[in-house]
Order: sequence, then C-alpha cells, then structure tokens
Amino acid sequence: MAAPYSPLTTHVLNTGMGVPGARMALSLHRMDPSTSLWNLLTTGTTNDDGRCPGLITSETFTPAVYKMRFETGQYWESLGETSFYPYVEIVFTITDHSQKFHIPLLCSRFSYTTYRGS
Repeated sequence: MAAPYSPLTTHVLNTGMGVPGARMALSLHRMDPSTSLWNLLTTGTTNDDGRCPGLITSETFTPAVYKMRFETGQYWESLGETSFYPYVEIVFTITDHSQKFHIPLLCSRFSYTTYRGS
C-alpha cells in the first residue's frame, strides 16, 4: 500500500559510500510561535531508498517554522562506523504551504549538506 501524499519529503544519501541512507531514524517538529518550543509531529525511518514517505498530510502542513532531525550518529554506528555529528537538525520556514517541499540530506561521517529541492 502506498503512503499518503505528503507535501514535505526527504531523501538521505550516504555520499561517503555512494548509497542511499537506508534505515536512518528521523523526526519532524513544528515550532510553537507563542513559546518557541518544538512540538514533535512524527517520527520515521528511511526506507531502502533513503526516503521516508508520508511525513505530514496537507491538512496538517501549515505555515510555520519546522525542524527535521536526522539521527546520523545512530545510523553510522549501525554501519560499524563513528561520526562527528551525533545528529543533524535542519530548520526551515514554510510560508506557502500549498507548495511541495523536498529536504534532502547528503551526508558522510564528517560532513553534511542540504538544500531545498522540488
């Protein structure tokens, strides 16, 4: 069964090994503007292709500041490696929630990068 449509997607790529970042735990949070505290929306794990479908529904996806947290330290440990970064947090602002947003994470044991994809 296919995951429901999500206006927010991610894709983790292990650039050190040239493979998808499979089985990496992640979480999605939204900032409460009145308290500046993060509210956990969902957790997930990337599939064999490094993707985590069904993160958030269109109805739940509202203009706000969001954070995706990737558990990179656990991921590298599961591969028998160490990593400089125990986790990676990507914080971004959504103003037009009718658009589709793609947040890729490209990582190695000692570096990471991201960008807004489509």
